[in-house]
Amino acid sequence: MVPTREPDDPRLAAIQLRRELIADGLDDRAITRLVRAGVLHRARYGAYVDAGAWARCDDVGRHELVARAVLKSAKTEVVLSHLSALAVWEVPIWDLALGPVHITRVDQRAGRREAGVVQHLGELRPSDTVTVSGIRLTSATRTALDCIPLVGIEHGMAIVGDLLHRNLTTPTELEEGRRFMERWPGTLAMDVVLRLADGRCESPGEHRALHLCWQQHLPAPIPQYVVRDRAGLVVARLDFAWPELGVFMEFDGKVKYQSLLREGESPSDAVIREKQREELIRELTGWRCIRITWADLYKPEATAARIRALMHRGQDLAS
Repeated sequence: MVPTREPDDPRLAAIQLRRELIADGLDDRAITRLVRAGVLHRARYGAYVDAGAWARCDDVGRHELVARAVLKSAKTEVVLSHLSALAVWEVPIWDLALGPVHITRVDQRAGRREAGVVQHLGELRPSDTVTVSGIRLTSATRTALDCIPLVGIEHGMAIVGDLLHRNLTTPTELEEGRRFMERWPGTLAMDVVLRLADGRCESPGEHRALHLCWQQHLPAPIPQYVVRDRAGLVVARLDFAWPELGVFMEFDGKVKYQSLLREGESPSDAVIREKQREELIRELTGWRCIRITWADLYKPEATAARIRALMHRGQDLAS
């Protein structure tokens, strides 16, 4: 679904340009006093926002407010794009610094350099721009393709996979966009990402685990593999499985256990229930389980070695 904002969302706070405040009867000294008093916050040069709204935003939300200021003060027609559009599409970002605001000029002409702003000149088709929460930005499909050359294959897989999972783009739309951009820099990375990204993965950790398997030359796993009991009823959905090797893998992130909590439960209750679930899966399938965490993703060689060892043991038992 397209991201929506509640009316009281601080990211929707009005951006007031200096010229608007002057027209309302303030002068520069009065504006400075309001900033010092904590009434206004200067989002960027010549653009202000309610200080309370700024304080309630996280880093991504503050980037969106600055982006709104950039768009409002632009002297020509531009749209938010690349990493800045990624923030509006609410794609999880684990270690990417948003940094300057990225925009793309609609007229395809070069503009003057501006502090805190990166201008892009790529050609935009009518289908490449949309409006979300009052912001004109690149579509989810175009945003994903624009970002791949900037962020690389691993982040690109997470971006594309998340947008696919939320039905904000489709493989057909992505391939059409790739063909339109095939002579642009970064096309090779696009090919790899579109081939590997999988919308069945449900979290950044799962997308990264899928990348780890590809990078370390492990057999491709099946994401969200369904396990049924002897009556044919679904009893579990595994993060990843290699049925022919008798191995399944679960990604244990903090968010996962928080999402498993039932009313009145503690985190330890959720962990115990997850262990019981694993025992049931092993009883039904006879497969071995490997669990990886966020920290394991930063040790790809060692983690891949653990997975290979489990696969080899499974093959030895089957022979």
